[in-house]
Amino acid sequence: MQAIKLIGIGADGKASLPRLYERWIYESELLVGGERHLAFFPDYQGETLTIRGGLSQLVERLRHETKRTVIVASGDPMFYGIGSYLSSKLPIEVYPAVSSIQWAFAKMGEKWQDAKFISVHGRSMKGLAQRIDGCDKVAILTDETNSPNAIAKYLLSYGMTEYRAFVGENLGSQDERCRFFELEEMADAEFFPLNVVILQKTKEGPMWPLGIDDDEFLQRKPDKGLITKKEVRVLSISALRLHAKSVVWDIGTCTGSVAIEAAKIAREGSVFAIEKNAHDIEICKENLKKFRVDITLVHGKAPEHLDKFADPDAIFIGGTSGEMGPLLDVCCRRLKRNGRIVANAVTIETLAQAVEGLKQRGFQVDVTLAQISRSKPILELTRFSALNPIYIITAKREEDE
Repeated sequence: MQAIKLIGIGADGKASLPRLYERWIYESELLVGGERHLAFFPDYQGETLTIRGGLSQLVERLRHETKRTVIVASGDPMFYGIGSYLSSKLPIEVYPAVSSIQWAFAKMGEKWQDAKFISVHGRSMKGLAQRIDGCDKVAILTDETNSPNAIAKYLLSYGMTEYRAFVGENLGSQDERCRFFELEEMADAEFFPLNVVILQKTKEGPMWPLGIDDDEFLQRKPDKGLITKKEVRVLSISALRLHAKSVVWDIGTCTGSVAIEAAKIAREGSVFAIEKNAHDIEICKENLKKFRVDITLVHGKAPEHLDKFADPDAIFIGGTSGEMGPLLDVCCRRLKRNGRIVANAVTIETLAQAVEGLKQRGFQVDVTLAQISRSKPILELTRFSALNPIYIITAKREEDE
């Protein structure tokens, strides 16, 4: 099979297309692309194939194709485009055009090598808050659902008003439009379907390093204190061995403190949390907004509903509600290779159940007893006040490295 040429084109179609690329297109026998891309070549004499639906079908169609084939796509096909997938399945030669992101930064007169790039084109915005939070410059590829106004409303719901936005529409075409917005303005504006959004931080926003103080979290009253304490939280999260793309479960999330800290580490991953108490769910939602964390939060009692969660790299168990055996069955079965389960226990009975249950299911278990005391003023002196001792149980499969 001869190599297929994948050619990037701009919003102006043939106008900025190099002559060599245009010649390859017209000399081909099969031209493949979306409806918008093929419309740029109404005088093409060969066979055309419109891309509809999944790319796997396209790959099967082209795998044994003997005709000289060219695929046309937007901008740089290797930048959140079809190029990376097709090149992994077929012999492809890629010839990129200027991407919409390059156009947008050029119109702004702004460097772009230091920007963070995110695509919500055909993707969910779930987790976008923690991926953006703290970044100085963010470029976002949009679609008709995840439009600039939808993005603005989403960011405003997390209080991210330190950003202003640049929106470039139909970049490179005759009806190109470029505008700056405050997020409040962008939420009410209308846009052409083809656009990109650049966020620029104009002032500093709040920052929360690992180990957020307990008092920063909204907690249940009058029973304030139903929270994984800062020191224990930091030790437990360390034991989870999280990375940027981790998938994390927080079982019995309560105020959401562990889930929130985990999401700030696993910014490119995802966090799933479950809590049985309806009042705590509402408190957790408020904390998620405050700390700019967007996770999947479910009201229910584990192990129910866990089938809706993606397979985890790490599981934190803050409470079992008397369902230790069934809960460990699900957690141990679903945990990915080299994953970790970390559980907190305040009683020796729960400790014994967890350790025995995990060992029976083929896990290596380590236990740390955390006995934390905090300083407390007394007159002009200082004494120490002890927190409840906590058993931190860490487990990994025996066959994992």
